[in-house]
Amino acid sequence: MSSATPFPIRKECPPGACTCGRDELLEDPTADLRILRLTRDEEKRLIERIEVIASHEELMRICQRMHEQIGLVLSIAPGAEEVRTVRGLAITVEDRPGLCRKLRQSIPAAVRRCLEARPEIVYAILDAHDLFGMG
Repeated sequence: MSSATPFPIRKECPPGACTCGRDELLEDPTADLRILRLTRDEEKRLIERIEVIASHEELMRICQRMHEQIGLVLSIAPGAEEVRTVRGLAITVEDRPGLCRKLRQSIPAAVRRCLEARPEIVYAILDAHDLFGMG
């Protein structure tokens, strides 16, 4: 199956370990296969890159590039309750065919580690959602 794609793709997960729908995605001739470009090595590089983000602007650029290059949608917003720590933020990866369960968990975890190390990014996120706004 992978010989039909013009780029290396993510190896399949062990049977029963994931519900990503990788095989069904490969069988659909109209499917967006960009998410499968994220091989385990690329995933590791992405996680490492996320963990060293230094500013809110850089975080937003990385989110935009993930969307453009592999169709991954990452959202970071204040949670429904009061935000006292990074745990109060809602950090989610939009579910889509081909997205491994492990990856849906590892990306938000990497973002949390980054934000815990750089609280100024959390303040910028809160400000972007008008929590510190004067209006």
